[in-house]
Amino acid sequence: MSNSINTKLNRVLVIGLGQLGLPVAKYVNDKGFDVYGYDINSESMRRAQEKVGIKITTNFRNFDIYIICVSTHNPSDISSPQIDGLISVINKISMEANNGSLVSIESTIPLGTSKKIFELLEHRLHVVHAPHRWYSLDEEKYGVNQLRVIGGVSPCCLKLGSEFYSGHSKCAAQVFPDDDIVNHYKDQETTDRFTENIANFIENGYRNTNRQINPPIYSQSLEIPMHTVSTIEIAELTKIIENSHRYLQIAFAEELYLYCQANNFLFSELRDALNTKWNVEILEPRGGIGGHCLPKDTKMFLNSSKVRSKILQSAIEVDSLYRDFMTRREKKLITSVENLTN
Repeated sequence: MSNSINTKLNRVLVIGLGQLGLPVAKYVNDKGFDVYGYDINSESMRRAQEKVGIKITTNFRNFDIYIICVSTHNPSDISSPQIDGLISVINKISMEANNGSLVSIESTIPLGTSKKIFELLEHRLHVVHAPHRWYSLDEEKYGVNQLRVIGGVSPCCLKLGSEFYSGHSKCAAQVFPDDDIVNHYKDQETTDRFTENIANFIENGYRNTNRQINPPIYSQSLEIPMHTVSTIEIAELTKIIENSHRYLQIAFAEELYLYCQANNFLFSELRDALNTKWNVEILEPRGGIGGHCLPKDTKMFLNSSKVRSKILQSAIEVDSLYRDFMTRREKKLITSVENLTN
């Protein structure tokens, strides 16, 4: 069955208009796309309409591109991952979207989620994962348009996604490594499978698993630099490992702080001395590793493998010890102040 798309892709629906989705919608709108927004929170939709000029809708029909920016944490425990809301959105897209539309998941997701979504969409839509790197405290430097990673469920998905985000596709150049990298694999079965995947990519071109879908024509792009990867799982892992690495950095700073407290060293002086070396960056621990991104994404990474990460498990324990220490110190300080005032 052939499904040809000859119209220009311009009509975009941003799903999730919170801390991430709102700046995404604004950026896409500023690039000249016909942008709509949806959120389960009516107040978020009102804010997007009034502050950013985004048209709001509850109808998912007749959109060319769906950008998903929904939260993937448990509402009752923001440090724990949960994709129920994401799956609900995908089910609605599956019922209402046109065949061949592009679904871009910018939300942080557990390993294997993208292919599950592709199955829920019955292979009828293109699926890419382009995890965000947006940082709210420095949006000018770390905004929507910074260098990002993108992976596709299939070659045609990756091509379409790359063209939408960056305006061109570098799939062949970036996805296929040189012989030295291929030969690096010790396992011959892995090497053969890897080589076969490359051959299939070259031979099949845009071919989808179930049907031929001709590439749509983009009238414009988001002009965001994108680093393409060979599988969508690599894109999924990239995001959760980035935040797991940050978790480790903070946990080490916390442990170093506890070390200084136990051995009567001034942490700030030691930190300043360490950071004079060009490849050392000791962070400043504060109230513990809070928020939902770092704890949640670290758990996603821990859950992604049968082999448990000992270093991350230890980092979680360090953060717990650090929090206990800071709580005890705060209570002691409060007690001291109360004694002075009485």
